[in-house]
Amino acid sequence: MSEMITYKVPLVSSRYLRKFVSFMQSKGVSQEALLNNTGIGLATIDDADAFLPVSQIVKMLENAQWLATDERAGFQFGQKLDLIAHGLFGYVLLSRESNAKLVEMVVQHLRVCLPLIDMECTVTGTQAKIRLKDNWNTGTARPFLTKVYLGSIYSIASQVSHAASFEFDYDSALGEADWQALAPDSSWQFNGQHNQITLSLVGRKPQDDNTRVAYSLAREKHIENDGESAVADDAECGSPESREIAAQAREQILKQPGKATLERTAKQLGMSSRYLRQHLAAAGTSFRKMRQDIRHSYADLYLIDTPLSLMDIALKLGFSDQASFTKAYRSWTGNTPGDVRRRGRDATARDEAE
Repeated sequence: MSEMITYKVPLVSSRYLRKFVSFMQSKGVSQEALLNNTGIGLATIDDADAFLPVSQIVKMLENAQWLATDERAGFQFGQKLDLIAHGLFGYVLLSRESNAKLVEMVVQHLRVCLPLIDMECTVTGTQAKIRLKDNWNTGTARPFLTKVYLGSIYSIASQVSHAASFEFDYDSALGEADWQALAPDSSWQFNGQHNQITLSLVGRKPQDDNTRVAYSLAREKHIENDGESAVADDAECGSPESREIAAQAREQILKQPGKATLERTAKQLGMSSRYLRQHLAAAGTSFRKMRQDIRHSYADLYLIDTPLSLMDIALKLGFSDQASFTKAYRSWTGNTPGDVRRRGRDATARDEAE
């Protein structure tokens, strides 16, 4: 009886529900089908302060697993639950902590934010192993749920790890190449003994404070202010498949705006450059436009909200030197980066004086 009561205790914030419903809709799954027989009402989705019990979450995940046409959907959703979504912004300040310590803190935070799966983190030498434990006995929803967790862990921990190995205790109809498209430099094993990820912590060090804070601020604000409106603009063009591919391409550019190329992004999405270009055109955009819009948005935020030098900003956005960045920025706005930064500082000084 006590276990039944526990399953009905509200534990998971509705903000994850809203994100998940929106994600599944982008996959062609309607809100009505996803919430069918879950007991979750529309008022819960709209209530920012609401929490959901495990029983309802499990039913929704069972629906998602049954309705999703791509078995990678759970992992893809997990990848979207990055530093900002989990409230891990404070952890980006841990630039002087070890990579292993950062991974351990990520696991601890996930335990609090999404208490559906327990995790055991073991660090040995240069490796960190995170093993999932299904203490709630989530049944048929477990494969989907484990993919969400491992996708989320990978998205965060890949910042300090240069390679990852995944193991699942269930089967997959897809080949390893299909999964590697979601996580470069990774290996995948299905029908194993555990659900876990092993991270190699050699060869990649945490970035310095300014770079970490700059990236997080820029990415968070772009998604809130520009990214969502851009996706909304594209939503009226093309098929659901084209819109979904455009959204995935945008997400890849957001991760590394300075290194993203058409060829690199197409490879990450497991398709040819020509195929990606065709779908972006069908969605009413192009790779060049998407990358330019994101670089422009990031540049504004780096200039106003961070202390990064103009040269550092130029290099982070993929320009060979400061002069090239200045030329591009002037073509976007009619102003130079130096002018924008000075005006921002003047405005801050006025606000502080008042």
